[in-house]
Amino acid sequence: MSNDLTEEQRELAGMLRAILAERSDSTAIRSAVESETGWDAGLWTLLCEEIGTASLAIPEEFGGAGFSAAETEVTLEELGYALTPSPYLGSVAIAAQAVLASGDDDACARLLPEIASGEQIAALAWAAPDGRWDPSRAAASATESAPGEWMLSGQVPFVLEGAAAGILIVLARTPAGPRLFEVADASAVRRTATPAMDLTLRLATLDLDAAAARPLGEPDPAVLETVHAHALAAVAAVQAGTAARGLDMTVDYARQRVQFGRAIGSFQAVKHRLADMHVQAEIARTTARAAAAALAADAPDRLELAALAKATCSRALASIAAETIQLHGGIAITWEHDAHLIFKRGHALGQLFGTAAELRRRAEERVLAAR
Repeated sequence: MSNDLTEEQRELAGMLRAILAERSDSTAIRSAVESETGWDAGLWTLLCEEIGTASLAIPEEFGGAGFSAAETEVTLEELGYALTPSPYLGSVAIAAQAVLASGDDDACARLLPEIASGEQIAALAWAAPDGRWDPSRAAASATESAPGEWMLSGQVPFVLEGAAAGILIVLARTPAGPRLFEVADASAVRRTATPAMDLTLRLATLDLDAAAARPLGEPDPAVLETVHAHALAAVAAVQAGTAARGLDMTVDYARQRVQFGRAIGSFQAVKHRLADMHVQAEIARTTARAAAAALAADAPDRLELAALAKATCSRALASIAAETIQLHGGIAITWEHDAHLIFKRGHALGQLFGTAAELRRRAEERVLAAR
C-alpha cells in the first residue's frame, strides 16, 4: 500500500497550505483562540464553501463530495501544520464519521448535509468519567422510558466542540451494551467549557439530565471500534502535521541562529538532533497516512493501523515538541512563542482517545488473545 499522495491530494494539500499560511499565522491563531467560538469563522466559511473541506469524506448521497478518509487525513495534516484552530477534527473527522459508522441511513440523510456544508457543528460525547475511551464505562447512560423513546443521563467530559455543537452524538451505556444516540434537542443540554492545555482545542462537559434521544443504528461493538479507529487516525493526522511544523521551525531557526560566529545548525550535535527529529516526523507522517488509507480501503487491519498510528504519532510529536523547545533556546521559554503551541498540542493530543502506552497495551492483549 503506497502512502504517496495522489495528484488531487497534492493539489488539495498545496491549496490548503497556501490559504492557511495567509489566513492562519501566529497573530491570527491567537486572535482566534481568544474569540467566542475559538476559531476564525471567516476562515471556516472559506474552507467549507470555497474548498469544500467539510464535505470531503461524506458520501454524495448525504450531501458530501464522496472522497475518503485519505483526503480527510491530508486536510487534518495541513491544519495541524498550520496550528489552525478549527472545528474540523471534532465535527467532520470524528462526529460525522460516527454517524456514518452507525449505518443509520435516515440519520445520515438528516444530519450529514448540514455538517458537510459547515452550517452545523457536530460533536461526539464518548468519554468515560475519567476521560478514557472505554464504551463499557461510558459516562452517559440510556434508558428506554417507552418503546422507541430513550432518555440520556450523565456528565460527559472532554467533548470536542461540545460548547458550540448544534448536533450532539452520544456514546451511552444500555442494557444491551453501549451504542450511539443523537440528542433530540441539543440546545437544551447544559454545557460547561473545559480549559485545555492545547489552546487551539475547545473541550466541554455535557450535563445530560434525562435528555430525549434517538438511537443510531444497532448496539454493535464493531460500530464503536470503527468510530474509535476514525478518531485515532484523525488525531494522528493532526499530530503528524504538527510534528512536521515543529521540525521545519527548528531547522529554520538553526540556520539563522549564530553562536561563536557560526549558525548553530552547523554544529554536529545539533545536526544529529535535527536528523532524529526528521526521522520521527517522517515515521509519524507515514503511519498516519497508512492508517487513513486502510480506513479508506476498509482494509482488514484498519483498526490495528489506526491504533499504531496514534501511538506512534503521539510519541513522535511529544519528542519533537520537546526538541523544538530546547533547540530554540531562550526564546522558546516564553509562552508567546509558537514553540509552545506545538509543545502544548503534543501533550494534549497524546491523551485524547488513548495514550501511546494504553494503545500498545491493548494491541498486545488482542494479539495474545488471538493465539
